[in-house]
Amino acid sequence: MSRADDIFISNMRDIMENGVWDTDLNVRPKWSDGTDAHTVKKFGIVNRYDLRKEFPILTIRRTFFKSCIDELLWIWQKKSNNTRDLNSKIWDQWADENGSIGKAYGYQLGVKHKYKEGEFDQVDRVLYDLKNNPASRRIMTNIYNFQDLHEMNLYPCAYSMTFNVSGDTLNGILNQRSNDMLTANNWNVVQYAVLLIMFAQVSGLKAGELVHVIADAHIYDRHVPIVKEIIDMPRYAAPKIEVDKDVKNFYDFTVDSFRLVDYKFNEKKYVIPVAE
Repeated sequence: MSRADDIFISNMRDIMENGVWDTDLNVRPKWSDGTDAHTVKKFGIVNRYDLRKEFPILTIRRTFFKSCIDELLWIWQKKSNNTRDLNSKIWDQWADENGSIGKAYGYQLGVKHKYKEGEFDQVDRVLYDLKNNPASRRIMTNIYNFQDLHEMNLYPCAYSMTFNVSGDTLNGILNQRSNDMLTANNWNVVQYAVLLIMFAQVSGLKAGELVHVIADAHIYDRHVPIVKEIIDMPRYAAPKIEVDKDVKNFYDFTVDSFRLVDYKFNEKKYVIPVAE
């Protein structure tokens, strides 16, 4: 059975059984009807996914693989902050009339910074260091830029990646300040697993472990009944991921460079409300 299912189910049960509710607090998120969107949460969840063993995608609920990758490329490859560059509507509620989400996500990755080796944006600096300084303990990105927060339509949730080369293996730590566990947890895991695979391939390395650190892992009140149903669904073996091995340049990857083989999942479709 899928290890990603095991981890997800364990997290969800732990949050529901041992988590802390914020119903006695004033909260920022609202449901579409204006009601406060309260959560039950656990602090400091750490999950490890070994990409050498299996690809970490849920089978108890379908994760839309192609859409995950499309958003990943929108942020990390296009370095865009405009929803018109994205082939889905997942960011529309945070975009202005021109499609902009402000100085957030891809915008931050595209800003150039000065180093002694020259000017790089954050993505190109990672690519440079993986090829030229693989022993470095400074290969990381961070899009939580305090100077620009007031110009972001949504503060970054998954905000930092730290890359570490051990021998011929590339490992990574994804830091996330907040995670809507039903809506976005496996979505983020799939994305950053693919990102690790991308960086590894173009750097002549193997993808190893993805460590996911979540400060505030929460389930919204209106999501609890859905979660209880999903975690009892039948489970299947994890699918295999196939990657176009001819891609040697990070910017040459496309959505079609990746394919899941034998992805079986719970077919039921769920209407999941998203708090704003």
